[in-house]
Amino acid sequence: MKQAVIVRTLGRTPYEPTWRAMQCFTGQRSHDHHDEIWLTEHPAVFTLGQAAKQEDLLQPSDIPLVRSDRGGQITYHGPGQLVVYTLLDLRRAGFGVRSLVNRLEQALIALLQDYNIAANSRPEAPGVYVGQRKIAALGLRIRQGCSYHGLSLNVAMDLTPFSQINPCGYADLPVTQLADFSISDDLSSVAQKLLSHLLRELGYTGPIQQTDEPYQPTA
Repeated sequence: MKQAVIVRTLGRTPYEPTWRAMQCFTGQRSHDHHDEIWLTEHPAVFTLGQAAKQEDLLQPSDIPLVRSDRGGQITYHGPGQLVVYTLLDLRRAGFGVRSLVNRLEQALIALLQDYNIAANSRPEAPGVYVGQRKIAALGLRIRQGCSYHGLSLNVAMDLTPFSQINPCGYADLPVTQLADFSISDDLSSVAQKLLSHLLRELGYTGPIQQTDEPYQPTA
Protein backbone atom coordinates (compact mmCIF):
# COMPACT_ATOMS: atom_id res chain seq x y z
CA MET A 1 0.00 0.00 0.00
CA LYS A 2 1.42 3.34 -1.02
CA GLN A 3 -0.52 5.28 1.59
CA ALA A 4 1.42 6.46 4.61
CA VAL A 5 0.91 4.59 7.87
CA ILE A 6 1.07 6.27 11.26
CA VAL A 7 2.80 4.30 14.03
CA ARG A 8 2.02 5.43 17.58
CA THR A 9 4.43 4.27 20.31
CA LEU A 10 2.28 4.85 23.37
CA GLY A 11 4.14 3.28 26.29
CA ARG A 12 1.92 1.84 29.02
CA THR A 13 -1.74 2.77 28.62
CA PRO A 14 -4.92 1.74 30.47
CA TYR A 15 -6.90 -0.81 28.51
CA GLU A 16 -10.39 0.63 28.37
CA PRO A 17 -9.54 4.23 27.32
CA THR A 18 -7.26 2.82 24.62
CA TRP A 19 -10.03 0.55 23.37
CA ARG A 20 -12.49 3.48 23.35
CA ALA A 21 -9.97 5.57 21.39
CA MET A 22 -9.76 2.79 18.78
CA GLN A 23 -13.54 2.75 18.50
CA CYS A 24 -13.57 6.52 18.08
CA PHE A 25 -10.82 6.48 15.47
CA THR A 26 -12.60 3.79 13.46
CA GLY A 27 -15.95 5.55 13.73
CA GLN A 28 -14.54 8.90 12.58
CA ARG A 29 -12.18 7.75 9.84
CA SER A 30 -12.90 8.26 6.17
CA HIS A 31 -11.44 6.50 3.13
CA ASP A 32 -8.72 9.18 3.04
CA HIS A 33 -7.49 8.56 6.61
CA HIS A 34 -4.08 6.93 6.96
CA ASP A 35 -3.99 3.52 8.60
CA GLU A 36 -2.49 3.45 12.09
CA ILE A 37 -0.56 0.91 14.18
CA TRP A 38 -0.45 1.46 17.95
CA LEU A 39 2.30 -0.12 20.07
CA THR A 40 1.53 -0.31 23.77
CA GLU A 41 1.37 -2.43 26.93
CA HIS A 42 -1.35 -2.46 29.56
CA PRO A 43 -1.61 -2.70 33.34
CA ALA A 44 -2.96 -6.06 34.49
CA VAL A 45 -6.41 -6.73 33.03
CA PHE A 46 -8.50 -9.70 31.88
CA THR A 47 -10.50 -9.01 28.74
CA LEU A 48 -13.47 -10.95 27.46
CA GLY A 49 -14.02 -11.11 23.71
CA GLN A 50 -17.41 -11.48 22.08
CA ALA A 51 -17.28 -15.28 22.22
CA ALA A 52 -16.07 -15.39 25.85
CA LYS A 53 -17.76 -17.38 28.59
CA GLN A 54 -17.75 -16.08 32.14
CA GLU A 55 -16.81 -19.55 33.41
CA ASP A 56 -13.45 -19.28 31.62
CA LEU A 57 -12.44 -17.00 34.50
CA LEU A 58 -11.61 -19.85 36.85
CA GLN A 59 -11.29 -18.02 40.16
CA PRO A 60 -12.07 -14.63 41.68
CA SER A 61 -9.31 -12.10 41.18
CA ASP A 62 -8.36 -8.54 42.05
CA ILE A 63 -7.38 -8.06 38.41
CA PRO A 64 -10.01 -5.98 36.57
CA LEU A 65 -12.25 -7.75 34.09
CA VAL A 66 -13.40 -5.87 30.96
CA ARG A 67 -15.87 -7.16 28.37
CA SER A 68 -14.60 -5.94 25.02
CA ASP A 69 -15.97 -5.91 21.47
CA ARG A 70 -13.03 -7.79 19.96
CA GLY A 71 -13.38 -11.27 18.56
CA GLY A 72 -12.24 -14.26 20.57
CA GLN A 73 -12.57 -15.30 24.17
CA ILE A 74 -10.77 -14.48 27.42
CA THR A 75 -7.15 -13.37 27.66
CA TYR A 76 -4.80 -11.53 29.98
CA HIS A 77 -2.81 -8.35 29.38
CA GLY A 78 -0.14 -7.10 31.74
CA PRO A 79 3.20 -5.31 32.05
CA GLY A 80 5.90 -6.94 29.96
CA GLN A 81 3.50 -7.94 27.19
CA LEU A 82 3.66 -6.14 23.85
CA VAL A 83 0.24 -5.19 22.46
CA VAL A 84 -0.10 -4.06 18.85
CA TYR A 85 -3.33 -2.55 17.58
CA THR A 86 -3.86 -2.59 13.81
CA LEU A 87 -6.30 0.08 12.66
CA LEU A 88 -6.52 -0.69 8.96
CA ASP A 89 -8.88 0.03 6.07
CA LEU A 90 -9.26 -3.49 4.72
CA ARG A 91 -11.30 -2.35 1.72
CA ARG A 92 -8.44 -0.15 0.59
CA ALA A 93 -5.89 -2.86 1.38
CA GLY A 94 -7.78 -5.34 -0.75
CA PHE A 95 -7.79 -8.25 1.70
CA GLY A 96 -10.20 -9.63 4.24
CA VAL A 97 -10.08 -10.60 7.88
CA ARG A 98 -8.77 -14.14 7.29
CA SER A 99 -5.87 -12.73 5.30
CA LEU A 100 -5.23 -10.14 8.01
CA VAL A 101 -5.06 -12.86 10.66
CA ASN A 102 -2.61 -14.84 8.50
CA ARG A 103 -0.43 -11.76 7.94
CA LEU A 104 -0.29 -10.93 11.65
CA GLU A 105 0.60 -14.52 12.50
CA GLN A 106 3.31 -14.62 9.83
CA ALA A 107 4.86 -11.39 11.13
CA LEU A 108 5.03 -12.91 14.61
CA ILE A 109 6.50 -16.18 13.31
CA ALA A 110 9.14 -14.21 11.38
CA LEU A 111 10.04 -12.22 14.49
CA LEU A 112 10.47 -15.42 16.48
CA GLN A 113 12.65 -16.86 13.71
CA ASP A 114 14.91 -13.82 14.21
CA TYR A 115 15.42 -15.14 17.74
CA ASN A 116 15.94 -18.72 16.52
CA ILE A 117 12.60 -19.78 17.98
CA ALA A 118 10.54 -22.11 15.79
CA ALA A 119 6.87 -21.17 15.97
CA ASN A 120 3.64 -22.04 14.20
CA SER A 121 0.02 -21.00 13.85
CA ARG A 122 -3.07 -23.18 14.17
CA PRO A 123 -6.03 -22.77 11.79
CA GLU A 124 -8.49 -23.82 14.47
CA ALA A 125 -7.09 -21.51 17.16
CA PRO A 126 -5.72 -18.12 16.00
CA GLY A 127 -2.45 -17.09 17.58
CA VAL A 128 1.16 -18.23 17.54
CA TYR A 129 2.58 -21.21 19.40
CA VAL A 130 6.00 -22.57 20.30
CA GLY A 131 5.40 -26.28 20.44
CA GLN A 132 2.23 -26.61 22.51
CA ARG A 133 2.68 -23.30 24.33
CA LYS A 134 0.96 -20.12 23.23
CA ILE A 135 3.21 -17.07 22.99
CA ALA A 136 0.95 -14.62 21.10
CA ALA A 137 -2.80 -14.05 20.89
CA LEU A 138 -4.97 -12.36 18.27
CA GLY A 139 -8.34 -10.66 18.53
CA LEU A 140 -9.90 -8.33 15.96
CA ARG A 141 -13.02 -6.31 15.30
CA ILE A 142 -14.15 -5.28 11.81
CA ARG A 143 -16.40 -2.26 11.50
CA GLN A 144 -17.46 -0.76 8.17
CA GLY A 145 -14.61 -2.55 6.43
CA CYS A 146 -11.97 -1.35 8.90
CA SER A 147 -10.14 -3.32 11.59
CA TYR A 148 -9.15 -2.49 15.13
CA HIS A 149 -7.79 -4.40 18.14
CA GLY A 150 -4.89 -6.65 17.09
CA LEU A 151 -2.33 -8.91 18.78
CA SER A 152 -0.44 -9.43 22.02
CA LEU A 153 3.01 -10.99 22.41
CA ASN A 154 4.35 -12.22 25.75
CA VAL A 155 7.83 -10.75 26.15
CA ALA A 156 8.93 -10.69 29.82
CA MET A 157 5.98 -10.74 32.19
CA ASP A 158 4.42 -12.50 35.14
CA LEU A 159 2.53 -15.36 33.50
CA THR A 160 0.76 -16.40 36.72
CA PRO A 161 -2.59 -14.73 35.87
CA PHE A 162 -2.95 -17.00 32.84
CA SER A 163 -3.44 -19.87 35.33
CA GLN A 164 -6.60 -18.08 36.56
CA ILE A 165 -8.30 -18.39 33.16
CA ASN A 166 -8.82 -20.78 30.28
CA PRO A 167 -6.66 -18.79 27.84
CA CYS A 168 -8.65 -18.07 24.68
CA GLY A 169 -11.26 -20.53 26.00
CA TYR A 170 -8.92 -23.55 26.11
CA ALA A 171 -8.59 -25.39 29.41
CA ASP A 172 -5.02 -26.04 30.57
CA LEU A 173 -3.48 -24.23 27.58
CA PRO A 174 0.18 -23.59 28.50
CA VAL A 175 1.66 -20.19 27.73
CA THR A 176 5.21 -18.99 27.27
CA GLN A 177 7.15 -15.80 26.56
CA LEU A 178 10.37 -14.59 24.97
CA ALA A 179 12.11 -14.44 28.35
CA ASP A 180 11.67 -18.21 28.70
CA PHE A 181 14.08 -18.57 25.77
CA SER A 182 16.75 -16.34 27.34
CA ILE A 183 15.77 -13.37 25.16
CA SER A 184 16.72 -10.21 27.03
CA ASP A 185 15.53 -7.56 24.52
CA ASP A 186 13.28 -5.01 26.16
CA LEU A 187 9.72 -4.31 25.02
CA SER A 188 10.74 -1.33 22.88
CA SER A 189 13.35 -3.34 20.96
CA VAL A 190 10.94 -6.21 20.36
CA ALA A 191 8.26 -3.75 19.23
CA GLN A 192 10.50 -2.19 16.58
CA LYS A 193 11.60 -5.59 15.27
CA LEU A 194 8.01 -6.82 15.07
CA LEU A 195 6.95 -3.56 13.42
CA SER A 196 9.32 -4.14 10.50
CA HIS A 197 7.79 -7.57 9.89
CA LEU A 198 4.24 -6.21 10.21
CA LEU A 199 4.88 -3.45 7.68
CA ARG A 200 6.22 -5.98 5.22
CA GLU A 201 3.43 -8.52 5.74
CA LEU A 202 0.75 -5.83 5.46
CA GLY A 203 2.30 -4.51 2.26
CA TYR A 204 3.09 -0.93 3.24
CA THR A 205 5.40 0.80 0.79
CA GLY A 206 4.49 4.41 1.60
CA PRO A 207 6.07 6.68 4.21
CA ILE A 208 6.07 5.66 7.88
CA GLN A 209 5.14 8.40 10.33
CA GLN A 210 6.24 7.53 13.88
CA THR A 211 4.99 9.44 16.91
CA ASP A 212 4.58 8.99 20.64
CA GLU A 213 1.45 11.16 20.67
CA PRO A 214 -1.85 9.38 21.38
CA TYR A 215 -4.73 9.68 18.96
CA GLN A 216 -6.82 12.78 19.54
CA PRO A 217 -10.45 12.51 18.41
CA THR A 218 -11.81 15.35 16.32
CA ALA A 219 -14.61 17.40 17.84
